[in-house]
Amino acid sequence: MGATDGGLSRRTIFGLAASVAVSAVGLSACDGSDDASSGPDTAAPSTAESIAKDAYIFGFPLVLMDVTRAAAEATAPANRFQHAAALPTPARRDVVRLNLDTLYSAAWLELRAEPMVLRVPAMDGGRYWLMQLLDAWTNSVHNPSSVRPQAKSGPPYTYAIVGPDWSGTLPDDVTPLRVPTPTVWLIGRIQVNGAEDLPAVHDLQRQLQLVPLSDWIAGRPVSTVPPAPQADSTPPAKQVAEMGARTFFDRMCAVLATNPPAPDDAPAMKRFATIGITPGGEVIGLSDNELTAAADTARQQIPVYLDPKSVNENGWTFDPAIGTYGTNYLQRAAVAWKGLGANLPQDAIYPTLFATAGANGGTGRFRLHFPAGQTPPVDAFWSLTAYDADSYLLPNPAEIYAIGHQLPVVPNPDGSVELAVQHADPGPSVPPGNWLPIPESGQFSLTMRLYAPKDEAIQGRWQPPPLLPVS
Repeated sequence: MGATDGGLSRRTIFGLAASVAVSAVGLSACDGSDDASSGPDTAAPSTAESIAKDAYIFGFPLVLMDVTRAAAEATAPANRFQHAAALPTPARRDVVRLNLDTLYSAAWLELRAEPMVLRVPAMDGGRYWLMQLLDAWTNSVHNPSSVRPQAKSGPPYTYAIVGPDWSGTLPDDVTPLRVPTPTVWLIGRIQVNGAEDLPAVHDLQRQLQLVPLSDWIAGRPVSTVPPAPQADSTPPAKQVAEMGARTFFDRMCAVLATNPPAPDDAPAMKRFATIGITPGGEVIGLSDNELTAAADTARQQIPVYLDPKSVNENGWTFDPAIGTYGTNYLQRAAVAWKGLGANLPQDAIYPTLFATAGANGGTGRFRLHFPAGQTPPVDAFWSLTAYDADSYLLPNPAEIYAIGHQLPVVPNPDGSVELAVQHADPGPSVPPGNWLPIPESGQFSLTMRLYAPKDEAIQGRWQPPPLLPVS
């Protein structure tokens, strides 16, 4: 799911001004240097605060994932699917940048005891699906999908999600998907083609299976008791925002003991160890005020980080290098901040454009023009969704929130496609499916979702058209 995938994204709730200077970013731990290695075993206070700041950035995705897991497991146990049942409307205000293209089936996996077997049923009519597996550090480790099933046989497709410490033999028809951490977030997405298609998708969700390997081999039935309704609770991102700095680092050290960092993280972990940040450890040598100052500085740097690989084409921006992060800890934290569950670009990209209706005496009417053969290049499908200034779906009398998928666009006689992006109904001159309502005035944004995008979209050889005002 990317930062604009919706359904699993969150409003940025840390309340930091967008004007925070990017030039303040200077991550010694996050670029692999080790400025404490030549000094004593315990860092000096000024250096220690800098190390704590970098450690916060390093550990932010891990802590946020753990808080998100705990919130989910309050109503559904580990290794059990939770299925989304309905399409979103503007009335839903708990999650930002929702999509109307897929229904989610998600589960938190605990793999210390044994692997979990995942079976994905045959899907009708080339229906798009994706089963994304994220490790505890937010890296997308595996991504079997309708476009790339990555299975030995099928459909139905059968996989074993295998933790880092398990050794054993799998059935011949089961495809192993080994993951580096015992905690894994499985985020499944199934294409939904409008409200009338919901029963078919619900049936497919019921056919998804998630079974401990021992039960799978023995043929033992698994409980199908549905999870309890999601209880009202503080959103995970807000919990982390309100977490005291020492509590944050205590949580980080505790989770490190279960989900250790990657081998490439050894230089950073050596540096963090000088202030006590180790698996199962605790911070030493810093006061609460110093820790708070370090955390506050990290919280200023994370949301304003811009990946140098980010693409800006005709006002549309997206990052083609997300989903796995290596030792780019600041990028990893920034993506988690904007929305957990970022997809690999080969699975989906989300060019997003921000604009203002009625600014500088403008009419508030816009057009998107795709030349013939230049609609978004995908192996699955694409859509275009409008959001208000707070990134929620836009209420409008026509109840049109997205086009391109559930409402297919209609090409002109020459094969080009012209989309009206405006508040008022453009009338019969614009075909059904070619009008996307926006606010009459004020800020809004558009997200173009490309599911299974082709290489020309990922690599920038195809560009989304500019949003042009109509005078």
